[in-house]
Amino acid sequence: MKKFMLATSLILSTSAIAHEDHGIQISSDQCQVDFQNDVRITPNQLQITAENNKQLTIDSYGELYVDGQAITLTHEQKDALANYADSLRVQLPQVANIALDGVKLAGVALDEVAQAFNLQGLESLNGLMDELHVEISDTFYQQGAFVMGEKTFHEFGENFDNHFETHIEEAVESAMMESIGSILMLIGSEMVSSGGDMESFEARMENMGKQIEEKVQLQAKQIEEQANGLCDKFEGIAHAETNLVAQIPAMNGYQLFNFKSK
Repeated sequence: MKKFMLATSLILSTSAIAHEDHGIQISSDQCQVDFQNDVRITPNQLQITAENNKQLTIDSYGELYVDGQAITLTHEQKDALANYADSLRVQLPQVANIALDGVKLAGVALDEVAQAFNLQGLESLNGLMDELHVEISDTFYQQGAFVMGEKTFHEFGENFDNHFETHIEEAVESAMMESIGSILMLIGSEMVSSGGDMESFEARMENMGKQIEEKVQLQAKQIEEQANGLCDKFEGIAHAETNLVAQIPAMNGYQLFNFKSK
């Protein structure tokens, strides 16, 4: 049961994205990025909304508007702004990809544990994983736009707390109760195979759990490496924002990243 509960919690333990009271943290072992303000990206524009609901817009022509007012830019400033906007378009959706990979990994872990211990009644739990996948996708992709920010993460966090967390726990308990017979038969079979030797039985069960854990951890490490690489790229974007604000003071207050080295 311990291994099964560990598998179902992998989506949380492998997540590289955390919601804090004062913003969004995208963390890895090497760095920590505070994500602030809200951003909405469509094919035609990139829009950042600050706490005061004022908006900064970069359109498809590279023109900059702050709270509806056009900002005159030099060629050098336009180039820097275009590079910044391109970086956001490429890198921000990777946050959604990492979150979705975490859900996929949780599903793999469930399948591995179910096969190893012959568990039954996982349909509702697998269904919840599918729902969570859709929920995450709908959080980031809304009406043809990629959306990321405090409001969307807050709404997702509340929905997870009120719906998914409780239902996942209930589904796990239900699957364990439904599978108790299969689990006892497995234990009995393993005991017979080990000739009643408890130490041998425990070693075999531990080895079975370790094999599952190693297989899942390999994929978890890949997700962690993606998060580390993404954090490095966000560090570069954070520095670019600092330089942009120095070049274009009107952008002050609309930064998305606050990078902190560990």
